[in-house]
Amino acid sequence: MIEERATQVLVSAVTVWEVEIKRALNRIRAPDDVAGLVDESGFVRLPITFEHAREAGRLPLRRGDPFDRMLIAQARVEGLVLATAEETIPQYDVPVLAIGAA
Repeated sequence: MIEERATQVLVSAVTVWEVEIKRALNRIRAPDDVAGLVDESGFVRLPITFEHAREAGRLPLRRGDPFDRMLIAQARVEGLVLATAEETIPQYDVPVLAIGAA
């Protein structure tokens, strides 16, 4: 589990944003209060900053998904390891913890 490997687990605001969009499109089923679950789990909320936005906009255009681009940018700016199942993300020179399959 991720918690066993990290001293702190951060959850990006972009993750909640993506979950809510996919829920509205009936692509996923998710709890009504994802943010509350993040807090209850002891995870730390990671807001989106201007620095994150600048980095996301400057990334090479290898990946078009704006959610993934923001997560990559946040990991790079904050010096974080990004937990992901997306195989193309390591191309962005960001440390990755591979989790399952996309």
